[in-house]
Amino acid sequence: MPALAEIDLGTLTPEQREAAVQAIAALETLRAENETLAEEKARLAAEKDVLADRNGAQTERIRRLEHLNLELLRLLYGKRSEKLTADERQLAFEDLEGASAEVEAEAAAGDPSPSRTPKKPRPARNLGHLPEHLERIEQVIEPESTLCPCGCGEMVRIGEDRTERLDIVPPQLRVIVTVRPKYACRSCEQGVTQALAPARLIEGGLPTEGAIAHVLVSKYLDHCPLHRQAQIYARSGLDLDRSTLAGWVGRASFHLRPVADRLAEHLKRSSKLFMDETRAPVLDPGRGRTKTGWLWALARDDRAWGGPDPPGVVYFYAPGRGGEYAERFLDGFDGILQVDGYAGYNRLTRPGRKGGSPLQLAYCWSHCRRRLREIYDSSGSEIAAEGLRRIAELYAVEADIRGSPPERRLVERQARSAPLVAAFGGWLKQQRARVSPKSRLGEKLAYIARHWDGLQLFLADGRVEMDSNAVENLARPIALTRKNALFAGHDEGAVAWGRIASLTQTARLNGVEPYVWLKATLEAIAAGHPNDRLDDLLPWNFISSSS
Repeated sequence: MPALAEIDLGTLTPEQREAAVQAIAALETLRAENETLAEEKARLAAEKDVLADRNGAQTERIRRLEHLNLELLRLLYGKRSEKLTADERQLAFEDLEGASAEVEAEAAAGDPSPSRTPKKPRPARNLGHLPEHLERIEQVIEPESTLCPCGCGEMVRIGEDRTERLDIVPPQLRVIVTVRPKYACRSCEQGVTQALAPARLIEGGLPTEGAIAHVLVSKYLDHCPLHRQAQIYARSGLDLDRSTLAGWVGRASFHLRPVADRLAEHLKRSSKLFMDETRAPVLDPGRGRTKTGWLWALARDDRAWGGPDPPGVVYFYAPGRGGEYAERFLDGFDGILQVDGYAGYNRLTRPGRKGGSPLQLAYCWSHCRRRLREIYDSSGSEIAAEGLRRIAELYAVEADIRGSPPERRLVERQARSAPLVAAFGGWLKQQRARVSPKSRLGEKLAYIARHWDGLQLFLADGRVEMDSNAVENLARPIALTRKNALFAGHDEGAVAWGRIASLTQTARLNGVEPYVWLKATLEAIAAGHPNDRLDDLLPWNFISSSS
């Protein structure tokens, strides 16, 4: 039978011709549909490949996120032997959070084929808001044309959308050029008139007081050693040797000594202080290695009971940890000293104490809790668990009364905490009778018993805290500087370390921006601020003068 294309339509009857034309049209329709189906099949095959790629990418992202989640859980809840220090943990969090953000960015930008019904992206907003005092630089983005598409003419502005993003410009290095014109009379020779040169902290030196303040804050508050600062400046094309920066630090430390001494005098006028000590390695050139020095932190922080005196801290350097150094630093102080259980403080309670009357030592419940926690974590001791539970009840009372006046704190403690402490004392006596004193648990229980009188002092005075955590928190910045700088180059360098850290940390405690305060203070000293008005330069007075 011949194909339709080979049939001569002229030889057909009208009925046959009409049937043939219809058949040809139907055939063309089938051919077109077949081509469409083939194209759809190819498209579906391509889409299948794309979906397979997307599935593989999503599977890999899920695997990475699950891995990062496990790492985070291990950091938070891992075995004690795997626990990191607070600083190491922060670094680990930074890396984990950065890796998670990278995976999310890949998910947002790396999809081979977006969904057919794309969801509105979740806005990545800052939690909070950008501070109002930051400089705002507006960028107005106009459309390419404001002519109406239908030809009506120029469109009018009916509103706007505003978004804010944080921009960071690297620290600006600039040169202050001081020009002092000279004037003389054309008619006589009576001399030349010229303004006096502005006062400088370092006469003939390169830095302004603001530059010196920046170096000090970077070293002692932001824990960036001088050699690293020199490297940062070098990237901006400024060649400043580390020894040059060290000279600035030494000069500033000398000029700030009266302010730091005055700060210490103010603290020692208080009736209750905290004290703690932390290592400060110092280079010992004679032996070619470091020796162990100590920075003793003396702190006042009465914010927990609304005390009138502002918070502050002073770090004293000593080449050793003996109690005689604490006695020397506390010369002139009488009252209650809150400390950990270090035996060196015991000499402060003796009748023959140098520098004042015997001190009352308030001991730290937090240290007792840590010792029981060590036992519980290592052996799961039920006795240690019971001790931890009892201490937790005491801290629950403290949480309820934090911020209250000392009178109310005392009443609440007598009513609620005193029975708990008495019960703890009876329980402690029973357990010590059951546990070998030579065991690890026996040693921890003996530690609590040795300090029992001082642990109860908070029940008799509403100003006393249950622990010495306030001063321990102030010792951590010293540890960070120690970790980054490794050691002080000399005993005098450690003294300067403690002096400048005292001032910058006290500024921070009082809500004062340390750089702003330090710059203003150095400028005042350079201008000849009188020594009989040193109180005006203390950080807590800077608040009222700048408000």
